[in-house]
Amino acid sequence: MKMIFAIMHSEDVDETVDELNKKNYWVTKLSTTGGFLKNKNVTLVIGTEEENVPGAVKIIKECAGKRKSIKYTMPSMSSGNIYPGANNMIPIDMEVGGCTVFVLDVEHYEKC
Repeated sequence: MKMIFAIMHSEDVDETVDELNKKNYWVTKLSTTGGFLKNKNVTLVIGTEEENVPGAVKIIKECAGKRKSIKYTMPSMSSGNIYPGANNMIPIDMEVGGCTVFVLDVEHYEKC
């Protein structure tokens, strides 16, 4: 038996849990804050058999792993080239998401 702890950004949790549940992984969500991602995040706790760990980790990476995104932001006002009515948004490529996954051995467990 293995215990998976997956720490991820809160915006990635719903899709991750949905996909894990579709593959019969049962998940406990814990709201957490801490140093790994230096932001408000969520820790998923998943108990599963050893042979099912790669499948769970694959889903977690697909749903909550690092990926590229485009964010639109306002340009600096110091350039002086901006005038009212202009399209002031500048696209910036950003890396978003990312998670930290721990897989631990479970020596003993009981359902009570």
